[in-house]
Amino acid sequence: MKDVRITKVPFGKVLISVSAVGTLVGSYIADWNETHIHNPAWPPHAKFHNAQTMSMGSALSLAALYHLWRPGRSRASLDSAAIIASIYGVTQLSAGLYPGTASVDPPREDNWPQLKTTLPSLGLVLLGYAIERYRLTRGQPADQRRAGDPVPNRVAT
Repeated sequence: MKDVRITKVPFGKVLISVSAVGTLVGSYIADWNETHIHNPAWPPHAKFHNAQTMSMGSALSLAALYHLWRPGRSRASLDSAAIIASIYGVTQLSAGLYPGTASVDPPREDNWPQLKTTLPSLGLVLLGYAIERYRLTRGQPADQRRAGDPVPNRVAT
């Protein structure tokens, strides 16, 4: 029987993956409806930018998953995955800094409903990153902990 210990499960990678898959699916759940892409009141250029945002969420999610799960563990691939998995949420939050933007269309109240998913998603990435950084460096002498260096897979005893 296989030895399946919780320490062997890359829990941090799983957390980052949950965030990435949430972005991949969530942007379509939130926007592929009558309030966004199928909204007859939206001009074609607004729909263009909405479609671009949905596609960007998909591309960022797939890139994050690739860097996270590709063969060979390295700090550089983990850093890339975490940064890429965070970009969609960070840029979504930054949208409020632009003049004339709102988190929802009238007549709804501009109360940032996106925060209910964006902040937890970014929290998953941060927690997952911290866990995986620990896993990558655990047991290594400090002088060997350099960014980008592959870490050999160690067999747990």
